[in-house]
Amino acid sequence: MSGYAKPWMSVDDQLDQLTRRGLAVTDRTLALNYLSRIGYYRLSGYWYAFRERSGALVLLDKGKKPQKPKVTTLALDDFKVGATFQNAVDLYVFDKKLRLLTLDALERIEVGLRVDITYCLGARDAFAYLRPELLHGEFSGKLDPRTGLSRHHDWLGRQAKLIARSKEDFIRHCKDKYGLPLPIWIAAEVWDFGTMSTLYSGLQETEQDAIAAKYGLSNGRVFSSWLRSLNYLRNVCAHHSRLWNRNIIDQPKLPSLAEASWAQPFIGNVHALARCYLLLCMTRHLLEVVNPRSTWSQRIKAHLLSFPELSHLGLNIAGMGAQPGWEADW
Repeated sequence: MSGYAKPWMSVDDQLDQLTRRGLAVTDRTLALNYLSRIGYYRLSGYWYAFRERSGALVLLDKGKKPQKPKVTTLALDDFKVGATFQNAVDLYVFDKKLRLLTLDALERIEVGLRVDITYCLGARDAFAYLRPELLHGEFSGKLDPRTGLSRHHDWLGRQAKLIARSKEDFIRHCKDKYGLPLPIWIAAEVWDFGTMSTLYSGLQETEQDAIAAKYGLSNGRVFSSWLRSLNYLRNVCAHHSRLWNRNIIDQPKLPSLAEASWAQPFIGNVHALARCYLLLCMTRHLLEVVNPRSTWSQRIKAHLLSFPELSHLGLNIAGMGAQPGWEADW
């Protein structure tokens, strides 16, 4: 490990470096404005795919036990012929709109799922989330050997912080009039997607299955994996991170084809399983239940069809995990 040694550079120097490396700039004033407002580092995530690649290399791990050689390529400093600064900006703008559309759908799904969970648990007890015996044993009873706490303990601490820092009038009113704890249908209004997803994973399997069935899935554990992945998607979008070709590490489980025929192209496709197009298809699937009259599917399809013309750089919507003919599914 070595300390960071790259020097600070003015926006003019940044742009000069890009042009020296082969990135064409047709309007210097406009390019400088983008660098000043968006930033070199953020935009670099988009022009990274424009860079030339090395030939096949075998990377060796120094100081580690011998492993099977890993063959890969490395991004070089120089850009591919034909790459332009405007190409990067166009891709950035496409990605920004993609995130906004995705957040729009996830908000509706999140609100609907809060109702599903609170309705299910609330029918058993207004404070069911406090009762370990009403939750899955792995969630409420299995202790982490490092902390001595269960996932339920962690979840309760997280929810308590959300309630404590909430400035909502209804939270203050309920605490002043009735004190703590809050009934689940009120507490749920301060949950974020991750808090909601974690509690769903802690429900008993019969309750997981009952909620999943509302969305056309028979297996609540499959549905739980969807919520984990959609929480990741929501965080990427909310933090303005690059989405279009991001590698999805926590990949969701695929549903049966009888329940979701759209899943067929993803079976055994390592690349497609690791890209956001799969998550968009899942989002559409859920939104069709939450809001059947929504025009989101049409809007997201139109946006995907507007992917910038980057064929001269070997880039297209396949980088998102979409397969040939994907338009027919929408």
